[in-house]
Amino acid sequence: MLSPAADAARGAAVAWRTDVRQTAAEAQIAEEIDGPLLAFAARTVAGTTAPIENENGRALYHQARFDGLKPDTRYVYRVRAADGWSEWLPFRTAKAEFAPFRFIYLGDTQNDILEIGSRVIRSAFKEAGPAALVVHAGDLVAQREEKVHDDEWGEWTEAGGRAFAMTPQLPASGNHEYVDHVLPNGEESRVLGPHWPLQFALPDNGAEGVKATSYYVDYQGVRFIVLDGTAAIDLGAGESQTRWLDRVLADSSARWNVALFHQPIYTCARPEDTEELKAAWKPIFDARNIDLVLQGHDHCYGRVSNPAGAVASRADSAAGRPQGPVYVVSVTGSKMYGLNDRADTQPVRAAENTELYQLIDVEADRLSFRAFTATGGLYDAFTLERQADGTKRLVETEETLMAQRRCNGAAGPDDRPCTARGKD
Repeated sequence: MLSPAADAARGAAVAWRTDVRQTAAEAQIAEEIDGPLLAFAARTVAGTTAPIENENGRALYHQARFDGLKPDTRYVYRVRAADGWSEWLPFRTAKAEFAPFRFIYLGDTQNDILEIGSRVIRSAFKEAGPAALVVHAGDLVAQREEKVHDDEWGEWTEAGGRAFAMTPQLPASGNHEYVDHVLPNGEESRVLGPHWPLQFALPDNGAEGVKATSYYVDYQGVRFIVLDGTAAIDLGAGESQTRWLDRVLADSSARWNVALFHQPIYTCARPEDTEELKAAWKPIFDARNIDLVLQGHDHCYGRVSNPAGAVASRADSAAGRPQGPVYVVSVTGSKMYGLNDRADTQPVRAAENTELYQLIDVEADRLSFRAFTATGGLYDAFTLERQADGTKRLVETEETLMAQRRCNGAAGPDDRPCTARGKD
């Protein structure tokens, strides 16, 4: 599993899993060449190793960090297991300065990961071409109890396959990345599941108390800021993340800033918005003029460009008025929730019973967002255009979009039963 460093132009990291025979973490990295002698000038990097024990027995996770890399350079790396080295896997570091690129945004995979969700992940990579990185909005798996989800993490890793090992992954943790935990006084709580900090070798620059699940990455003029909504809502880590978020945005010199977390500010399925996060983080998003807020959790699609509603959003776009943060919720896996009673008025576009992936193209003064269904249909699209005075304008696409996908009672939009259920 490949992760970027905080400065993606000069570093990367990798995590991998072996059986218990390989007791030391060892990786090699080299600049890629056109000939076969990749190991000739390879640098060996020692890493860290930690055990995991679950329903499938005992295994070891290893992590290695590649520091001191050159910007905009093709590298290959490999990792060691007890039976020898893996194959060489290529990746490219980011450019040191701004340059256009494309990234993939995926919502919850969570259920039926390999059977159902994998096709959407693979379609995203196929459609995206040379995507620079992938962001995940949480609930990668459906785990709850501590030792009943190892197979799910295996499915998630297999769903991305070698693409996850060659393209940097930026995950946000969801509530299902946490497991149930009983405190000494008998109260029920949650703790981060054992797989997360082992599966991902993420940057260590997050908020106090949630270093494993909050971080930021600078990639070619975009600052990606990843937050932990579950820890903020349930575990008392809201204030530290709020202060950290404000500082990270204040310090950002990036052309574009993107926030990524699980529980949505504006919901498309639940009766109420996520008020704790809305009260704490939305004022910062507004004051710091963040560009995109990418979320999951609701198992539906919804894009809110103006909290006042779709009519106001379209009027703003038509008049060329300055655009604030754009909030998107999406889902990649099979679990579906029905749309709430605001879905006809607040989001510009909404969908239920629909698996999607999103491609975002970054240019110096233009950010283009496209949402595709599992079969490749264009479901939503817009562009943020930076104006000479620094403000942004949202331009709705002129391309023909699919009809909005809704269930009609028990009937789904694919001439099959609706699987989206209401969410209390």
